[in-house]
Amino acid sequence: MAFHEVRFPANLSFGSVGGPERRTDIVTLASGFEERNSPWAHSRRRYDAGLGLRSLDDVAALVAFFEARGGQLHGFRWKDWADFKSCAPKGVPGDMDQLLGQGDGARRVFALRKAYESGGQVYWRPVVKPVAGSVRVSLAGRAMVETEAWSVDLAAGLITFADPVPEGVEVRAGFEFDVPVRFDTDRIAVSVASFQAGDVPQVPVVEVRV
Repeated sequence: MAFHEVRFPANLSFGSVGGPERRTDIVTLASGFEERNSPWAHSRRRYDAGLGLRSLDDVAALVAFFEARGGQLHGFRWKDWADFKSCAPKGVPGDMDQLLGQGDGARRVFALRKAYESGGQVYWRPVVKPVAGSVRVSLAGRAMVETEAWSVDLAAGLITFADPVPEGVEVRAGFEFDVPVRFDTDRIAVSVASFQAGDVPQVPVVEVRV
């Protein structure tokens, strides 16, 4: 899939509306009971980029970005201002934030992920687009310096250690991250008169699997 490692202007995504969606198939039985099933292992996020536009200069920046991506053709990074850290929204990412797994004496590669926990249930969200310079890693609670012990693939969200992680040692990480998305339309309709009157265009954006 064609993907451009460039972020949608963060000042334009600020103020946008969006969040996760799930797909659930529901069958109501003759007894009134339901059978529910989801074909999706992971949620998918949708946003409206039009709501972040505040001036005609913002519209020009949007159109330029849209044209450079070829409409729906190429994916790009999106900052979800409501959920872009491994820690709490007001916190600072730390190297103990998220558990990536445990070593087995041979494994060197660990995928970034984020836990969403409620009522004793945990959903692990894959994080594939970490932000450069934001990733912090620890082994058994000890912070590891990137240049000495590990490296991160910013395009895939993978941590690779120089040496295999010893058996039973916890690998943890903290980070900021973007959402891989694409435009969900091949057309942007803007009227200067209506925009100045407060009517902003709808610019749907949808998360993609990478």
